[in-house]
Amino acid sequence: MKTIGLLGGMSWESTALYYKLVNEEVRARLGGLHSAKILLYSVDFQQIALWQQQGEWQKAGHFCAQKALMLREAGADGIVLCTNTMHTIAPMIEAAIDVPLLHIVGPTATAIKRRGLRRIGFLGTRFTMEQPFYTDRLRQQYGLEVLLPGIEDREIVHQIIFNELCRGEIIEASRRTFRRIMHDLTERGAEGIILGCTEIAMLVKPDDASVPLFDTTALHAKSVCDWALAGEGA
Repeated sequence: MKTIGLLGGMSWESTALYYKLVNEEVRARLGGLHSAKILLYSVDFQQIALWQQQGEWQKAGHFCAQKALMLREAGADGIVLCTNTMHTIAPMIEAAIDVPLLHIVGPTATAIKRRGLRRIGFLGTRFTMEQPFYTDRLRQQYGLEVLLPGIEDREIVHQIIFNELCRGEIIEASRRTFRRIMHDLTERGAEGIILGCTEIAMLVKPDDASVPLFDTTALHAKSVCDWALAGEGA
């Protein structure tokens, strides 16, 4: 079993889900008292969030690359960035380490393609929805058509993520808001919807939408286990 380096804390709420999901998957596959071999570095998200707001992505990327290198030097065989938004600085992390960065987009796109879907709605932070690092990868590498909410709804989704979900707050009114936004996406032709922020699955469940939902946290965690257990006969 390979050692997984989790770079998290962005927010710690979703990182806790990663830790839980990865260990549950390893136990399900190997049985007994097996659990995952994990090294975890959890950052103080306040500083990261400030850099995000200021557009200081280079500072955030340099910081995260340093922490990824620390995980590598501690014995991690691969690095997992426990967040969608910070994959915008994935190239900086990849340049700093000599082991794989297990990217979040691939498992999500593969699951969508496996369902035979092509037109997909996308929800995430404003950064993830509006910057090209994620949606362009879906379009160019996987041939998917990506639909985003309108600008006002993008801001609503962003605020719910940062002001509620990253603080562990689950509010029913926000769930209703997400239902409306997802309904609007399906009315525009979305055949499925990506929950493109690792915290969204804390709020939104499969029965909240009339189309398949693709939980990036769960899909990423499963793919990490595929990698970690390759050659284990699992």
